[in-house]
Amino acid sequence: QVQLVESGGGLVQPGGSLRLSCAASGFTFSYYAMSWYRQAAGKERELVATIPSVGGSTNYADSVKGRFTISRDNAKNTMYLQMNSLKPEDTAVYYCNLAGRRSHFSWGPGTQVTVSS
Repeated sequence: QVQLVESGGGLVQPGGSLRLSCAASGFTFSYYAMSWYRQAAGKERELVATIPSVGGSTNYADSVKGRFTISRDNAKNTMYLQMNSLKPEDTAVYYCNLAGRRSHFSWGPGTQVTVSS
């Protein structure tokens, strides 16, 4: 039974920081490249960042590059997204899933990030 459980979201002021976690289970986490996605109200889901299973380079959407850092701990089956210098435009529900545009696991509830003063 595959599970992807996001946590760490909340309300933060512009310029603030949050660290999101994605706890994975039910599959061999270390075999898969993983991504963070987000979906703002009324908009389509978009790719935020991607990290390979091992080695290789991380990738970021232009809108978050230089502010967000994706990482993973395969021993803990956990992926992270460190978000700094947050902007109101970052407000969205954040999800984790397999990298790529196909063959995702079922989408979970995500974690809400709200950036507002």
